[in-house]
Amino acid sequence: MDNLLWIVLEILLCSTAIIFLYSYSGWFSWRSSRMMTSSSSSSYETPLPLGNLGWPFIGETIDFVSCAYSDRPESFMDKRRRMYGKVFKSHIFGSPTIVSTDAEVSRFILQSDAKVFVPSYPKSLTELMGKSSILLINGSLQRRIHGLIGAFFKSHHLKAQITRDMQSYVQESMEKWREDQPIFIQDETKNIAFQVLVKALISLDPGEEMELLKKLFQEFIAVLGFQAKKKMAKLVQKLIESKRAGIISMAAKDVAEVLLNDASEELTDDLIADNMIDMMIPGEDSVPVLMTLAVKYLSDCPAALQQLTKENMKLKNLKAQLGEPMCWTDYLSLPFTQTVITETLRMGNIITGVMRKAMKDTEIKGYFIPKGWCAFVYFRSVHLDENNYEWPYRFDPWRWQDKDGSNGSFTPFGGGQRLCPGLDLARLEASIFLHHFVTQFRWVAEEDTVVNFPTVRMKRRMPIWVKRVEEN
Repeated sequence: MDNLLWIVLEILLCSTAIIFLYSYSGWFSWRSSRMMTSSSSSSYETPLPLGNLGWPFIGETIDFVSCAYSDRPESFMDKRRRMYGKVFKSHIFGSPTIVSTDAEVSRFILQSDAKVFVPSYPKSLTELMGKSSILLINGSLQRRIHGLIGAFFKSHHLKAQITRDMQSYVQESMEKWREDQPIFIQDETKNIAFQVLVKALISLDPGEEMELLKKLFQEFIAVLGFQAKKKMAKLVQKLIESKRAGIISMAAKDVAEVLLNDASEELTDDLIADNMIDMMIPGEDSVPVLMTLAVKYLSDCPAALQQLTKENMKLKNLKAQLGEPMCWTDYLSLPFTQTVITETLRMGNIITGVMRKAMKDTEIKGYFIPKGWCAFVYFRSVHLDENNYEWPYRFDPWRWQDKDGSNGSFTPFGGGQRLCPGLDLARLEASIFLHHFVTQFRWVAEEDTVVNFPTVRMKRRMPIWVKRVEEN
């Protein structure tokens, strides 16, 4: 779930003024933390990790953001890893921070409960998302909401619905593609994924309300404005109220109904509506970027594209011979397609990392994290560590053959109690898109580059020129 927060946080950090405010407010905690550390270290045997807290007021935030805008955002971490080790101290985002690029330490932080670590984000972000957001709440309410949503996302019913909707929206989109003009994959996938996710969240079909919601959401993401979110909340609340007034079957058909069916008084209509908006972020950002980056990497790796196409054409022809429609299990049973998606997640690092606040003095693998400090789990450095992956900057789906991606050095969806519940759906959507894309088109990609800050995206929206495959 914190994946969503990281996307919004990266957008916020793009503003120099906001960064300065964060850093300025963090100066006092920086000073007090130094005092706290010096006083507590005498009573605590384990010393702080090595590192540098940087300049007064701003710490090392400017250096971090400067590296984030480069082709190698992890260079900030790499420089300090060479000097101090895989776990080091810094001062970024207005807070004294222990940065982890160590898979074992990161796993411990991710799997810890709210007694040890809680989500830690700047005040401006928490005010924007709201205190009742599942991205920020802790304890029993967070576990209940996360459990309800997670169980629904794993249901065969929803996967079948997602498959039908995704096939429909993909086909509708691809039917409009012309061979005499460029197709911008990033735009196409955003439109498709947003509609699919909103249908799963609140059962809203394409139409005027969907277009209004999409427009308001894009405005919200672009400027992170309260007014746009209020307008969205009003629209979603109206849909929630109509569901509440009607008869909701126990076999809920969307996430809103799953939460409405829960008897807890804490799950108010306002809380449900706000969380529906928060959960729309993957449909606008992370899932479309996954599909776009897959196209980018495949365009640059003809051998992988050839094997992927062969695998999907074989399945398409088999289903045609049997006279059967494709179902969700068919898409997820394509082994090489899944390795392509896994490798895209590893290399693309759509979510850079997550942040936690230590609720008590904590020791992990010999490293000390003082109470009140931030712990920054940086996924990207782990995914691109040559000790974990041979030739880490090379797109190599074959490295995942006979592996399931469940090792501790692969965490594109986070981990622990806040593991993104939509991870299976993200894979399913990407599988469906790639299947229809490679079985219907051949293409030539224009030159484009990956931008990593404030969010991961393609600089030119991934333009390609397509040619339709002749049906046999």
